[in-house]
Amino acid sequence: MIHISAKPKTYDLFINGDWRKPGTSGRDTIHNPATGAVLATVAVASEDDVNTALEAAQAAFPAWSRQIATERADYLYRLIELIRRDSEKLARIITSENGKPLKEARIEVGFAIELIRFAAENVRRLEGNIIPGSRPGEKILIEKIPHGVVAGISAWNFPLALTARKLGPALAAGNTFVIKPHELTPLATFALAELSVEAGFPKGVFNVVTGGGATVGNALVTNPITKLITMTGSTPAGRKIMAAASEGLKEVRLELGGKAPFIVMEDADIEKAVDAAVAARFMNCGQVCTANERTYVHTAVYDEFLKRLRGKVAALKTGDPLDEATDMGPKISAAELEKVDAIVHKAIGQGAKVELGGRRLTGGAYDQGNFYAPTLLTGVTAEMDIAQDEVFGPVLSLIRVKDFDDAIAQANNSRYGLSAYMFTQNLRNIMRMTNELNFGEIYVNREGGEAAQGFHHGYGDSGIGGEDGQYGLEAYVDTKTVYLNA
Repeated sequence: MIHISAKPKTYDLFINGDWRKPGTSGRDTIHNPATGAVLATVAVASEDDVNTALEAAQAAFPAWSRQIATERADYLYRLIELIRRDSEKLARIITSENGKPLKEARIEVGFAIELIRFAAENVRRLEGNIIPGSRPGEKILIEKIPHGVVAGISAWNFPLALTARKLGPALAAGNTFVIKPHELTPLATFALAELSVEAGFPKGVFNVVTGGGATVGNALVTNPITKLITMTGSTPAGRKIMAAASEGLKEVRLELGGKAPFIVMEDADIEKAVDAAVAARFMNCGQVCTANERTYVHTAVYDEFLKRLRGKVAALKTGDPLDEATDMGPKISAAELEKVDAIVHKAIGQGAKVELGGRRLTGGAYDQGNFYAPTLLTGVTAEMDIAQDEVFGPVLSLIRVKDFDDAIAQANNSRYGLSAYMFTQNLRNIMRMTNELNFGEIYVNREGGEAAQGFHHGYGDSGIGGEDGQYGLEAYVDTKTVYLNA
C-alpha cells in the first residue's frame, strides 16, 4: 500500500488493474514542499505506455458500459467506503505532496467522497426522451450513451478531489478512464488506484499514467482512442490541449484559471466578510482557482474593513502543515513561490503598498520549504498587472470602490469568469448582481467552496464546459437518436 515513510518509495504506472514498468528510464522525484524531503520517485510514461493504458481502457469499455447503472454505482460505493476507511492516511498523503494544512486535506478527502457519491447516486437520472415521430406510429428515442474512453488531466492543488471529480461521473456514466495526475502530486491518485483494486474494479476501467503534459498529456489528447478530454489546470495549458484535440475533433471540458472579485458593500456584515475574505484568499496558500483575487470594498467601510483584515491576516500561522494549529502551509514549489514574489514586486513597482508580508519566509524550518508570508496589499488599481493576472498565491489585494456600479464594473473588467463573491444585505443589489456579474459561480454572503451537487464552471479564460452536479454528469454522456418504426 502507498504510505508516507522516511524511505522514498518507487512507483510504476497503473495500467489494466496492475502496476506496470514504464517504457522509459526517466523518473520524476516527488518532494515534500514543506521540508524538501524526497517522498517518492514516479515513472515517466512513454507514448507507447499511454497507448497501452488507452487500449486497456478501450478493451474494458464494452463490458463496463453494458452493466446496468446501479451495478456501476455499486463499485463506486465500495470505493467510497474504502476512502472513508483510509481518510486520515489519504489526508496525510495530500499534505505531504501538496503542502496544504492537514485540516484542509481532511476536507479535501471529504469532498472527494461527496463528488463520487453524487455520481453514484445520480447515474440513473441520466434520462433520455421519447418524442412523437413524423410518420404514423413512429417514435423518436433520444438515448444517453457513454462516450467511450475518457482521458483526465488534473492539477496539483487538489490532487485527490480533482481525480475523484472526473473519475466518479466518467465511470458512473459507463465510460472507462485514464488519468494523468500532475507530475508534482501523483501519490494521492495512485492511492486511489490501489483502493479501486480492493473495491474490485474490473481491469482496465481505471488507469493512471504519469509524466509531463508536453509528452504524456499530449499523447492522451491526440490518441484516436480518447473520445472525451476533461482537464483542470492553467489557461495556457488548456489552450494547448484544445488546439491538440481539435485535429481529432475531440470533445473537451476545461476548468482553468480564475480572478475572483470579492465585493463588500457598505451594508455588509463586516466581521463575516473579513473572515470570508481571509478564508477565500489564504486557503491552500491561495492556490485555488476560486480564490479571492481582488477584494473590492465600499469606501464607507474601507477603513474599518482594512483594520480588521490586517489583524486577521497578521494572526495567520504559517508553518508545518502537519501541525493542527497551522493555518497556511508552503507553496507547491520553489518556481511557484518565485512567480508569486515577482508578481508582488511588480505590483509594488506599479504603486501598490505592502501592509503585511510581501516576502519569502526564511530562517529555521522555513529554509527547508517554499514558504511565503501571508501578504496584504493596498493602493491596488485596475491598471496594475496584479489586478488582471491570476496570482495563485497568498496575496490579498485590497481595492477601494465608491458604489455598487463601480464594484460591478471593476469586477467584470477581467478576461476570467469563474467565481465571484458578494457581501451585501441589499436585496435590490443582489438581484442586480445575478444579472450583471459575469461569472459562472457566485457566492453571496459566504466564503468559497463549491458543492458536489452544484455546477462548477466559468466563462472566458476560465474554460469551457464544467464539473459537478447533474449538469457536470451530463457531460460524460453523448446522445443517440433512434427513429423507431414497427
